[in-house]
Formats: sequence, structure tokens, C-alpha cells
Amino acid sequence: MAKSLRSKRRRKMRAEKRKKNAPKELARLKTVLGQGEKGEITMKDVAEIATVVPPEKVKEKLEDADGGKMDLDTKRSKKTMLDDQGRYPVWMNQREAKRVKAKRLAKKGKPKTKKGLAW
Repeated sequence: MAKSLRSKRRRKMRAEKRKKNAPKELARLKTVLGQGEKGEITMKDVAEIATVVPPEKVKEKLEDADGGKMDLDTKRSKKTMLDDQGRYPVWMNQREAKRVKAKRLAKKGKPKTKKGLAW
């Protein structure tokens, strides 16, 4: 998606705007950090204002907290995309669900009809 001329133009203009505003944003960030006069920011200065944590420690905390895996309440079949209650995922639209169901039923075979009169 997003391949139209209008969206390409918008992306281009946003990029130019970012380029134009970058020096102003950097100056504003330096003044917020209280380092506007010096012109240089070191990690020691940032550490006084904010807590600096190495990424390894954050990763370890996340893995310890949830075991590194997500807990899913429902079990979903990868083949049919149906959960244990026979529902399709919420992100799947009706057309796609219908196509998957038709494919599944065609593979299974058509149900046989009884011969004779149907009362």
C-alpha cells in the first residue's frame, strides 16, 4: 500500500521537514538537558538527569519476568486457522475466512447426499 503519488509526495515533504527542523530539535534537546551553553552532551551528564541502563540488563529482566514466551489462552490450529471454539482470528476478514473454509472442505470432499425422497 501507500504507493500513490500523493503518499509519495507526503513522505518526501515530511523528510524535508525533518531535515529542516533537525538543528532546532537538537538545540531544544540540549537546552532541556541543561547543556545548551556547553554544546556537548556526555553520558555522565545524561546519567544525572535520567537513569542509564545497559540493554543487556533490560533484556534479562524481560526474559526473567515472562519466561521469554507469551501465554496464549486459546489454542489455534496452524493448518485451519481455527481456535478451539471453531472461530477464525479477529484479524482475518470474512472473504479470507470463506476462502480458507472452502479450501478445507474441498480437500475433505463433498458430503454425500442420501438417495431417494427427503422428508
